[in-house]
Amino acid sequence: MAVRLMARTLRGLEDVCAREVAERGHGEVRRLRHREVWFAADRPDPRLLGLRTVDDLFLLAGVVDGVGHTKADLARFTELARSAPLRELLAVRGACGGPDTASGVEVAASFLGRRNYNRYDIEDAVGEQAADALGLPYHSRRGGAAPPEGGVSFRVTVEGSQAVLAVRVAERPLHRRPYKEASTPGTTHPPLAAAMAVLAGVEPGMRVIDPCCGAGTIPIETGGLAPGVRLIGTDHDTRLPGSAAANAAAAGPAGARAIAWLAADAGRMPVASASVDRVISNPPWGRQVAAYAALAGHPERFYREVRRVLAPGGAAVLLLHHPDEHLVHAEAAGLRPQELLEVRLFGALPSIVMLRR
Repeated sequence: MAVRLMARTLRGLEDVCAREVAERGHGEVRRLRHREVWFAADRPDPRLLGLRTVDDLFLLAGVVDGVGHTKADLARFTELARSAPLRELLAVRGACGGPDTASGVEVAASFLGRRNYNRYDIEDAVGEQAADALGLPYHSRRGGAAPPEGGVSFRVTVEGSQAVLAVRVAERPLHRRPYKEASTPGTTHPPLAAAMAVLAGVEPGMRVIDPCCGAGTIPIETGGLAPGVRLIGTDHDTRLPGSAAANAAAAGPAGARAIAWLAADAGRMPVASASVDRVISNPPWGRQVAAYAALAGHPERFYREVRRVLAPGGAAVLLLHHPDEHLVHAEAAGLRPQELLEVRLFGALPSIVMLRR
């Protein structure tokens, strides 16, 4: 049975997410929209929940065109929910690895541009109809209270005049990784970390280092995408390698064994020259975490060290705010910018930058 799906991701990562879907054989990509990748799978498959560049994964329930900007158009959302095969989708959700039962209905809506109705109007129009069709109670988000656990989650997105209704596959968004038991200020968003590994072209057998590993998100996500990679995570804060190791253990025994965690200065990486295939990192430059020790006030030292440890043909993939300020230092150190991808992350606009030796 063919399944239509919609992956939600960060703005700017749509192409990377589509690449992961295709390369991992999860389906045929049909369409990209704002923060969305639509694709079709041959059959329900719990392995779909293993997509790592995805913030959330949904079953497409229905699409309606011609949605306008007036409150009269709210009736279109009610009709969208009424015409969707909701009971069948709950069964498909179970076959994809999600729960096949639900105790209630909740809806989250978003739209681009201005309209004469708000997100809560859309949510209530869909939620009340879906709850009636499924014989379940509806929890409105209008009052601000969090929905109770065990409900089926619907997502409505509106772009231009087209509205889409979808059903979340898992019980909670995929970006909420169960392994993240320990965290730290400035921790990398897991799907963003995975996207950096995809862009780095990491392959089994490569040696990869994150010299600012924090709670370990980038090495853990890299290992999840490419088993067999030799990973090193280091951080100047001596407490963090222990937290990262705990997260890796929670991610699974294989991940814990594959990553070496060390306390070390990113300006003096504990590896030999020309010994690393990839550097993947979210370096601290004073936004949420200050630069310490050798890097304090001297970003050029970081790029010189990255150049030193990279093997011939090696590359660095870094998350940088205001990349132009850093590319001067990178080029002076002998690193050539090859790719720059801007993403939207919680209101900020950092860039994923690839640098080649």
